[in-house]
Amino acid sequence: MSARYDVPETDAFTRAYWDAAAEGRLLIRRCGACGRAHHYPREFCPYCWSEDVTWETASGRATLYTWSVVHRNDLPPFGERTPYVVAVVDLAEGPRMATEVVGVRAEDLRAGTELWVAFREGLPVFARG
Repeated sequence: MSARYDVPETDAFTRAYWDAAAEGRLLIRRCGACGRAHHYPREFCPYCWSEDVTWETASGRATLYTWSVVHRNDLPPFGERTPYVVAVVDLAEGPRMATEVVGVRAEDLRAGTELWVAFREGLPVFARG
């Protein structure tokens, strides 16, 4: 069996994030000092460097910021999925997140398209609501 490149390695810190995703919940981190939310999960605030950050369940709402269609990828399992849409979305809570858009034809995408989180094999992806 070949390695999969779409499944992250979890560690003690990110386990809460991936456990929530497996349950169909998207978590973000929020800083208790400056109040800003951020993603990807880290143990400190990337804005004010405070370590007073906690997990928060995101609403799952997002808008499309930018995207690209991938037509070739030799790493498993991506080759079986081509073409697919990689994207950056603006979460309703503020942070930007790299992701994949599913269930929408690339030619139907526009910046600002409203999307909702969905989960594929425990990984957050986004689709139209």
